[in-house]
Amino acid sequence: MSKLLSAYEKVNIARDIKRPKTDDYIEHLFTDFTELKGDRLGKEDKSLLCGIGLFEGVPVTVIGHRKGNNLEENLEYNFGMPSPEGYRKSHRLMKLSEKYKRPVITFVDTPGAYPGKEAEENGQSVAIAENLLLMSMLKVPVITFITGEGNSGGALAIAASDKVYMFENSVYSILSPEGFASILWKDASKKEVACEMMKMTAGDLYSYGLVDGVLPEPEGGLQKNPKAAYEAVREKLRETLPALMGLSGEELKEKRYEKIRNIKRDL
Repeated sequence: MSKLLSAYEKVNIARDIKRPKTDDYIEHLFTDFTELKGDRLGKEDKSLLCGIGLFEGVPVTVIGHRKGNNLEENLEYNFGMPSPEGYRKSHRLMKLSEKYKRPVITFVDTPGAYPGKEAEENGQSVAIAENLLLMSMLKVPVITFITGEGNSGGALAIAASDKVYMFENSVYSILSPEGFASILWKDASKKEVACEMMKMTAGDLYSYGLVDGVLPEPEGGLQKNPKAAYEAVREKLRETLPALMGLSGEELKEKRYEKIRNIKRDL
């Protein structure tokens, strides 16, 4: 377990460029992975990595934000900020998962959905809303791991799941602390105060019932020992996946609905 850190310190750890990425989890946890591209409307968004593979022999669909490991890759993947095309691609993959009865496993690590003019014109909010609607009704298990930062609807669009797990130093919030401070105080430099007010850490969110579990990290973060990250996810999937796969599609929908309805009202 890491030493006690402030919310702002955890944000910085969550954003560390050396922190394990979706590509790394796929490489170490899944076999026979095949990436699937395109939204079938004419565009491919590289900031969401989607595909199918095997987890210890079980066919699964994997969806995750992709940031990159250096500036060149950051630019190529738009710093992990998907456009509508990315969410439409993940929507297509989730529908295929239901058709072929494959569980869906998602990895969240994004500053948020891309807020550019073109993205809004192309239906960013609609694409996110349609993902949320679909995920609420999927008749296959959906498990989410928040591995870095999970901000705004850009994170929630692939995290409306049966089980949501956060790493100890990851964060999950309605928007970035810089954005929060800019809106509330018109001053992004107050981001440290915003981090505390937003209750965005794994411990806070677990106490409110917004996530289902917190996965420990070594001191200094997962970037200090990436193998610990892969093993933590592996063990949680071994524990969670068989139980969810034992439920019928209707049972999954009902339990997902009840989970959302029972989130504490006193947030």
